[in-house]
Amino acid sequence: MKASPLVLLMMGSDTDLPVMQEAADILDLFSIPYEMRISSAHRSPVRTLALASESAGRGVKIIIAGAGMAAHLAGVVASKTILPVIGVPMPGGALNGVDALYATVQMPGGIPVATMAIGKAGAKNAGLFAVQILALTEPLLAESLVRYRVEMDRELEQKDADLQTRIG
Repeated sequence: MKASPLVLLMMGSDTDLPVMQEAADILDLFSIPYEMRISSAHRSPVRTLALASESAGRGVKIIIAGAGMAAHLAGVVASKTILPVIGVPMPGGALNGVDALYATVQMPGGIPVATMAIGKAGAKNAGLFAVQILALTEPLLAESLVRYRVEMDRELEQKDADLQTRIG
């Protein structure tokens, strides 16, 4: 039996999947169950509002919402739940994701959305931020995060050592 999702990953279009997969990969790395859905704030507003408003009742703790261009998905979702919502602006469009960034980060007072960087780095960080939030009440998850950071440091040291060897 599949574990109930703790994180809901939402995206406005299937074309957002290559970016949002970065968040999913992080959640997989930390063995955090998640659900991934496509729902648009503009093209499927009723579905989007239902997913947002019903998620807490299903055991979801955090929602990560990625969308491009007008990018109202994270804000619309945040307006229908008290769960933390993390927005990931998608690259592309006429402004290469800057419009999505502004639409996601410029929420009116009272409806917060934690906003990450545009694109894959933002999706990866959204996954990590979700892990950090969950780790507040899960000591084993917090320990895993510490090990993840230590391993990142080790990898960087190894890359530097390899560079020093190559340049002599």
